[in-house]
Amino acid sequence: MQLFDTVVNRRNSNSVKWDGGELIKSIGFTERFDNDTLPLFIADMDFPVAEPIIQAMQKVIDNKIFGYSIIPDEYYQSIQNWFSRKYNWQIEKQQIVYSPGTVNAINTCVKAFSELGDGIIIQRPSYPPFATAIENNGRTIVDNHLVLDENNQYQFNFEELEIQAQDPKNKLLILCNPHNPSGRIFTKEELRRIAEIGERNNLIIISDEIHGDLIRKNAAFHPLASITNYDHLITLTAINKTFNVAGLHCSNTIIQNEELRKKYETVQGMQSPTPFAIAALIAAYNECDEWLGQLKEYLDGTFEWVDRFLSEQMPQVKYRIPEGTYVLWMDFSGYNLTPQEVHDRIYNKANVVLEDGKMFGKEYEDFQRICLPSPRSLVQEAFVRIAKEFN
Repeated sequence: MQLFDTVVNRRNSNSVKWDGGELIKSIGFTERFDNDTLPLFIADMDFPVAEPIIQAMQKVIDNKIFGYSIIPDEYYQSIQNWFSRKYNWQIEKQQIVYSPGTVNAINTCVKAFSELGDGIIIQRPSYPPFATAIENNGRTIVDNHLVLDENNQYQFNFEELEIQAQDPKNKLLILCNPHNPSGRIFTKEELRRIAEIGERNNLIIISDEIHGDLIRKNAAFHPLASITNYDHLITLTAINKTFNVAGLHCSNTIIQNEELRKKYETVQGMQSPTPFAIAALIAAYNECDEWLGQLKEYLDGTFEWVDRFLSEQMPQVKYRIPEGTYVLWMDFSGYNLTPQEVHDRIYNKANVVLEDGKMFGKEYEDFQRICLPSPRSLVQEAFVRIAKEFN
């Protein structure tokens, strides 16, 4: 695992994560950001990209011209083959719509499939851009909070969702699977019930599945579209998280229903990937299985280390090792400190930047989200610094 243990110096590379201190201070993430800061707040890996992707992009560079690009058949075939062999999901070429990013796709869906004032259901704690896309476009957030069970596992509140879905003003449900920030992977039975509720109430479901390839060993992920015939379903996919190429802005939206697809394309407007994004996607989906397998094994090892460390050094923190994603959702309420005191100890004293739980919903101010796709030495240093401030 030497590839993933290597610490790459990303400072002075225009990295939001490592060079964006003034930006993240200005938007209230942290008060402190300096050359000693460990930034683990953003879903952005610190691992070198797989060699086949680098080689494919090098061929684009060697061509010396980076003009407007058409999407070749191989691009679509690579997506189709990946989801067919990994998840037994058969996607037709015409169902694939390129998008320059998942957040862009969510905003496009909100504008395309709802009107001003309409309700859009989200399941907090939820990825902050879900709420932002709703509010900034003049729609109404409808909260269908996930519920923690006795095993510290989030569950759907189906009873509440049934009622909310029946309201004709509520047009969309934004689902996140694997769930961000908890890392929960929902079962086939849970997903089928979600689809059934949507179908009974003509509710359009947007399923954000961009972390679907990043799962723990012995876990199983099922794309919602692979287990239901309900076609008022929009699936968001991407190579960005899986292969650490978020800066290439390469996402794909899968829409089976032709009417919905045409409306989405009209609202999104003309979009085309860069030649680098095209080359990267084809290489990623066709040649990077081995790299991904090694990455998942490394992340499993990191989570095992974190599990041991927290249980021994910070037993007051409540958490659950995620089934998918590379994020950890930690509850600090056991320390009986105010959220601001917890924040101050982590961000200002330990000098580690995470994400405050209140960003995922005001009810979660005792939580912190940390992203762990970094060399284990950096992760270990971050946790040692944090533990020092709480012990």
